[in-house]
Amino acid sequence: MSDTKISALDLTKEVPRSPRSKVGGYVVAGRTLDKCRAEVAGTAGEYHFNCPLDTVFLEFAGISPDAFKEFVATGADDDAVAAWIKENGSGKSEEEIILWNNSLRYKRISEMEVKLQVFLEDYIDEFIPEGKQVYYWFDVYDIEEGRI
Repeated sequence: MSDTKISALDLTKEVPRSPRSKVGGYVVAGRTLDKCRAEVAGTAGEYHFNCPLDTVFLEFAGISPDAFKEFVATGADDDAVAAWIKENGSGKSEEEIILWNNSLRYKRISEMEVKLQVFLEDYIDEFIPEGKQVYYWFDVYDIEEGRI
């Protein structure tokens, strides 16, 4: 594995993709992949692979975090990772993936489990600039990281 060249973002200097970014048809997967690559490369900074958001994707896709990380460590590009997810995941139909994607894309904070609502209440106050409006869960990431 040490001889494998990982093309990874330096998350100490830049941010991972938006959770809206898809790999293999799944939202969140692009972001999860960026953080996983950075962790393998030692450039994750304050970002963590297999955080609760990553877990939402990995569990829905039917993929273990360890197996995902092991494959990503081979240096696979986005297309190869997408094919690997399809081969090794739980075989979700296109319709199931689209419904899941939309349920996350448009999830309001008030629709989340209470524990996350409580966490986000203070988090939003601390990290989202005054005047920026959070309409959906993914807005928190995109506002904080300067995409919107």
